[in-house]
Amino acid sequence: MATLPDNANEMFWSKDGNLWSHGRYGKEVTDYMGWIDVALTMQGRVNEINDFVERVRKEGFDRVILAGMGGSSLATYVLDQCLSSKEGLPLLVLDSTDPATILRIEKDGPIGKALVIISTKSGSTAEPNAFCDYLLAKIDKVKGASTGGNFVAITDPGSPFESRASELEFQKIFLNFPDIGGRYSALSYFGLVPAALMGIDLNKLLEPAVQIMDANGPGRKTDQCPAFELGIELGEHCLAGRNKLTFILPESLKSVGLWMEQLVAESTGKEGKGILPVAGEEIAPASHYGHDRVFAYIREGHDKNHLLDTQISALRDAGQPVIDCILNDRYDIGGEFMKWEIATAIAGAVIGINPFDQPNVQESKDITKRYVQMLEDKGSLPPETANCKDDSIEIFGGSGNTLEANFENFFGKVKPGDYICLQAYLTESPKLDGALSKLQAHLRDKFKVACTCGFGPRFLHSTGQFHKGGPNTGHFVQLTQSDEVDVKVPKTKYTFGAFRNAQARGDKDALLTHNRRVIRFELGSDVMGGVDKLDHLAKSK
Repeated sequence: MATLPDNANEMFWSKDGNLWSHGRYGKEVTDYMGWIDVALTMQGRVNEINDFVERVRKEGFDRVILAGMGGSSLATYVLDQCLSSKEGLPLLVLDSTDPATILRIEKDGPIGKALVIISTKSGSTAEPNAFCDYLLAKIDKVKGASTGGNFVAITDPGSPFESRASELEFQKIFLNFPDIGGRYSALSYFGLVPAALMGIDLNKLLEPAVQIMDANGPGRKTDQCPAFELGIELGEHCLAGRNKLTFILPESLKSVGLWMEQLVAESTGKEGKGILPVAGEEIAPASHYGHDRVFAYIREGHDKNHLLDTQISALRDAGQPVIDCILNDRYDIGGEFMKWEIATAIAGAVIGINPFDQPNVQESKDITKRYVQMLEDKGSLPPETANCKDDSIEIFGGSGNTLEANFENFFGKVKPGDYICLQAYLTESPKLDGALSKLQAHLRDKFKVACTCGFGPRFLHSTGQFHKGGPNTGHFVQLTQSDEVDVKVPKTKYTFGAFRNAQARGDKDALLTHNRRVIRFELGSDVMGGVDKLDHLAKSK
């Protein structure tokens, strides 16, 4: 087992990069540790944010659209699902290039009364820039010269988007802290500005985070620091082969899993190592799990979750390690943000990786850019040849002459300790969510391995780093669709549907570059029917 220096606590709080991999990373780590005390900093910025919210209310805005990807949007999504208040403005997170999803925006109400937050750390991420162009064009038709007054930017100082927002006379530009990476930014402007607009009490959200800082603060040994102990436990389990961290969450906290996924996967999944977070997977009997799991059971202490409690007890009795996380109330989510950020960083020190970079995310972006350039130059992507068509489903990258044969040949390579990853480049809906959840559980039960599920392109800025940089144990299933309606990306020659397809192609190429196993099922226009067919195969004996 890896061990940490005796003065690990002191090194952490002094932002000493030598804590990670015996000094191998140094400044590369130190330059991204601004998050460790941002809760204290932001306590001094609460009035600034609240004054801005009051001004927005007086100007008559009736809803908020937050356009961002990954760390710029996931914390907001969690806070919206768990803490938004009726006194606040309704908020929609736009983090999908799916055209049907984008078209829903105008159906929610008059676009001219929407406050749009463009949330982008680097200022150069393709999706937020495309969202910005689209929403600018829509609001310009209503507001004309005053369009910029409907827009707010959250970005890093000196980013390309800072200057663009200034030129377009955005109502407000919040400059975040450049020493905080996206997935560690929940308690910075990226998370707190939209939280305040939703009516969330920022002081109540920050206080539990400050309490976690105090409980793990300088001068303590690591065995006196709960967040450090959690990180060491996760890291040691990973080194011992238990590298599938499975989150068990009641329905009321289910969205927390999306934020946890990015934090853990993008931080630890690199150099062939890492912890795979598994969120959204229905809990199963203990016999369905191998010896590669660790379970994190997160719930509110006052909630009665009798069924989950019983199921968790059975896992403990079977010898599965279970981590308990009990929240006093929903505002303790602020403390969970801080605790898991510390724990993930410490787990990275135990595993021996840099928890603050994401080299394979950029790699996938670069490959996607080449496909987007093809769209711009030629108007379409190079054709792909399906190896099989079965009714309405086309299959790419498999082997066999039928859907059943392709299914059996692809999943026949799954071994104990591997995982299956469903990558849904589809229009998200409650009905589809339910169907994919069933497919996820049935694949888990059939092959006795962890199964994850994510919507594209969201996961590209989240678990995508682990897929390419983590252990080569994944079996990747792309699910794509044809679009009945599409939307042009302003200032380009292509549509959002084509952009989404370019992202899927780019990610497939990146996976293949790292010798990952990938198959694509093109479901056409009958998405539910296609998922049902795959689910039938997954349920068969």
